[in-house]
Amino acid sequence: MSLVLHAAQRSANCYKVRLLLAHLGMPFDLRDVDILRGDTRTPDFLAMNPRGRVPVLQVDGGTVLIESNAILMYLGEGTRFLPEDKLCRAMMMQWLFFEQNSHHPSLGEARFWMALIPGGRELKRDLVDDWMEKGEEALSRMETQLARSPFVAGDRMTLADIALYANTHLAHEAEFDLTPFSAVRGWIDRVAAEPGHVGMDWRPVPVVA
Repeated sequence: MSLVLHAAQRSANCYKVRLLLAHLGMPFDLRDVDILRGDTRTPDFLAMNPRGRVPVLQVDGGTVLIESNAILMYLGEGTRFLPEDKLCRAMMMQWLFFEQNSHHPSLGEARFWMALIPGGRELKRDLVDDWMEKGEEALSRMETQLARSPFVAGDRMTLADIALYANTHLAHEAEFDLTPFSAVRGWIDRVAAEPGHVGMDWRPVPVVA
């Protein structure tokens, strides 16, 4: 299977795909996308993803997959990160939906505008208080769960942990203080200690044709 990932290096949604690929030891061709330069608004990119967002995964030179968690589900099929048990899988899915519906719209958006976009905090100043309030709520929900289990969906790391880790471990870049969230901080350490883990700056060895 040939994989081409179109991604921005500092994007959390892109990082979680790279992180899963690294865990799985799957070779892929990484194509850099510069959001600030307008790479996601070009005709070629919009032909792949009309929403003009990264990541985009091309499979076997043709099929295009968009939406980061859909890409995780595709890559995770048949691996240890996607539970086979029906109930366990549903519990994992709950946290994937939470990541996109509650976690990323607060922590992720705050980090994007406050850490990655020059002048972004001022541009979005009317939204900062709302991001902080909802981000604290998201972290509190994670704290409650992680006080009960080592990973968000139970005793083993799943795709949901990979999805949530991407923005959570960089919450400080969005001015969130993780000091009160001891269970979340312990979970960050456990995820980072998993075999095959790589940091956000990691890049794959180029695929040789």
